[in-house]
Amino acid sequence: MHRRRFIALLGAAITAARTLCAQQKAMPVIGFLSSRSPGESAPNVAAFRQGLSETGYVEGQNVAIEYRWAEGRYDRLPALAADLVGRKVNVITAAGGVPSAQAARNATPAIPIVFTALADPVGLGLVTSLARPGGNLTGVSVMVTELTPKRLELLSELVPQAAVIALLVNPNIADAEPTIREAQEAARTKHVQLQVLKAGSESEIDDAFSELDQLHAGGLLQASDPFFLSRRGQLVALAARHRVPAIYDQSEYAAAGGLISYGSSLTDAYRQAGTYAGKILNGATPADLPVHQPTTFKLVINLKTAKALGLTVPPAMLDLADEVIE
Repeated sequence: MHRRRFIALLGAAITAARTLCAQQKAMPVIGFLSSRSPGESAPNVAAFRQGLSETGYVEGQNVAIEYRWAEGRYDRLPALAADLVGRKVNVITAAGGVPSAQAARNATPAIPIVFTALADPVGLGLVTSLARPGGNLTGVSVMVTELTPKRLELLSELVPQAAVIALLVNPNIADAEPTIREAQEAARTKHVQLQVLKAGSESEIDDAFSELDQLHAGGLLQASDPFFLSRRGQLVALAARHRVPAIYDQSEYAAAGGLISYGSSLTDAYRQAGTYAGKILNGATPADLPVHQPTTFKLVINLKTAKALGLTVPPAMLDLADEVIE
């Protein structure tokens, strides 16, 4: 009897294992390709999972996520994207800006791709139009380039005496030149001189701030870039050390001690990307999902940093602020 019972239990266990294996194979897989690192991306990944849950998907229950992190090394992205394609994932989420989206697009013309936080997906040739993307890509645009003039305007209001303003940009990203053009046009409108500084590595960031001193710049406009965001501690510390008022595109900088930020919410962008990934798993096609654009933008002012720099924030700007850090 014991032997028969053992054989019966063993057979049941084998059947359960086979059933579980079949379920795991049937579970859809999302490839999450990011130019950033997992630690700093935790809030964004949580927002992405929230978006997925809004379409009925929960990681580990009815969807699996394969994460690939470039850790700020953009040159690693093509191989990471190719690996996800080789694993035949159902959807690729290209997180961390333009480099990830381009690497994913170059790796596959067939697997649906959802990008996050792109400035100009049409200009980059990733989609045909915002309303009708037309291919295997769609996602979220955060309008970072378009907001460059507004950031320069805000910075000029903070430091109206500044005759020279510097723009710090990463030359290794595709939207560097459009950002420079927007900033140059805005500087001409404000009648200030714009000096462009370029940095694509930690050491080049240090060099750029050394050059900033020589230019006698009265303010710093920092271009949007995932690598810069991952180095926000270094950038904010250098701005404080060199006593230069700086404006950034994301509130994470102001929270880290930066003077002022103005832009859309990254966590909102990742949540929207999660909903798009879920909709595609439910049968939607990227070509029919319009590129999502933000409708609200957040102004954050760090009064503690302003006081340290000897700046008085205009009352009208304080009234407009969505958050004031004291």
